[in-house]
Amino acid sequence: MPDQPSPKDAAEAALLDECWDAVLSYAGLCTAGSAAAGDLAAEGYALGLREVRAADAGASRGRPTSRLPRIPLMLGAVRATAASWEAEGSGHRLDPDLRLWLGSPQAARHTGPPRHRPLALRGLRDLREADAALLWLAEVEALPLAVVARRLALDPATLTEELQRVRARFRDRCHRNHLDTPLDAECRSYARLLDAVTRTTPVAEAPEDLSRHLATCARCAEAADCLWLHGGTLPAALAGGVIGWGGLAYLERRRRAAEARLDARRTTAAADERAPQERGTTRARAVRGGLLAAAVALSALALAVSLMPFGGSADDGARGGADGRPVADPGALPPSALRSASPGPGPGRSSAPASEPPPASASAPSARATATGADPQRPDPEPQGSSSPTADAAAPGPSATGPGTGPGTGPGPGTGPGTGTGNGNGTETCRVRYEVLDQWAGGFRAGVTVTTGRPLDGWQVAWTFRDGQHVDQMWDATVAQRGARVTASAAAYDRSVPAGGTLSFGFVATWHGRNSAPTGFTLDGLGCTPAQGETAGG
Repeated sequence: MPDQPSPKDAAEAALLDECWDAVLSYAGLCTAGSAAAGDLAAEGYALGLREVRAADAGASRGRPTSRLPRIPLMLGAVRATAASWEAEGSGHRLDPDLRLWLGSPQAARHTGPPRHRPLALRGLRDLREADAALLWLAEVEALPLAVVARRLALDPATLTEELQRVRARFRDRCHRNHLDTPLDAECRSYARLLDAVTRTTPVAEAPEDLSRHLATCARCAEAADCLWLHGGTLPAALAGGVIGWGGLAYLERRRRAAEARLDARRTTAAADERAPQERGTTRARAVRGGLLAAAVALSALALAVSLMPFGGSADDGARGGADGRPVADPGALPPSALRSASPGPGPGRSSAPASEPPPASASAPSARATATGADPQRPDPEPQGSSSPTADAAAPGPSATGPGTGPGTGPGPGTGPGTGTGNGNGTETCRVRYEVLDQWAGGFRAGVTVTTGRPLDGWQVAWTFRDGQHVDQMWDATVAQRGARVTASAAAYDRSVPAGGTLSFGFVATWHGRNSAPTGFTLDGLGCTPAQGETAGG
């Protein structure tokens, strides 16, 4: 009998199962390739595991502990490992923007004096570990509350109310820590007003002087994000304050992962729900088919009996041709009625007699039906404008409904100068969707999704801002900006995109006055068509 794992081994296996996906996701943001990401994730996880063991050992000796929940603790260990790589001469394996950040005052805040550390980091540490874990899983990891309840062994029926209470506790800790932070006279004069404005529900409009102050003071803007529980800023405040560099990019990745898991569960549930119905339908069809076959046989027998000459013998009625069918009086019924024991022609049925071999077009789906997805049992419609369709016309191709893809048509609606859609052979080059996902005073978060009509091995997407916006941080691509023109280049892990596939990335940028959607999108220098439903901030 195999040895049972020790409680310590079981706990560490559960820790790995809970945290590894998040650790690897953040390590991928911090590095310049998949191999480096795996190495950074492994080293960061080992460092975090040592911290967990040390804290557990201290707790067993009765020492008070105040530590982060497991996932943010592990993410902090990944960031610390990246800093050690930079210090030890392995910084070339890290993202260039991360290397710049590691030498900045923002990075020093995470390891500096406690009163100068990010407010969200201090507030989360001040909570009980179970409360902090609930807040992180629900707000940053974006897990459904049912999953959170199962992970933390909480009652799902009361979890929504408990989450509201934890948010309120976090807010109070952040407010207290904000007042405890060394502030200049102007910041301290706005501290109580900021607390009052952010407590209201629905969110009150900030006075003009407070809005101006928040636009110029990073510390007070950080406090506002933590205190404004009903403004939708809490997830970004937690991710940015606890993780530091790449917090918003990590947040976006975790939301995508949560949506993908939810879609997979829905698909599985729908398939499980359909399976019994489909089995029942199959059985019902089999029963109906058997009954129909029996009815057809009886109808054929009755027809044969009815055609026997009145007063004749069974032998007379049984005389027939080589196929054994009875020969009727020539004036009684048309011969085709005797050659068919199946129901007559109807929707979806061929009018050819059942006893005759079906024509080639009925024995296998036609090329047209295969290419268009039509019902192979239905007769092909008459070709329009041609007596014999060619193989080219029947082969799959771009949809004729897309802009500029139909044969003999020009560019579709929505195209214009700088947004050409063709590449000279009738296929669409690319379609782009630009969306402002979140917007606040002076800043916004946006996503770009491009569908390519050709395979890519490396790519560059470029566009032009109209209102002086400037990209500060980008994920799933590297950014270069010269004036209003922005170029996003493929990251090492998402260079290859198949024809018809999509590439996507996101960024955080600043804006002043107006935040109009950019124009002149190109993929590798070729214009892209704006996708339907494109949105932009006002």
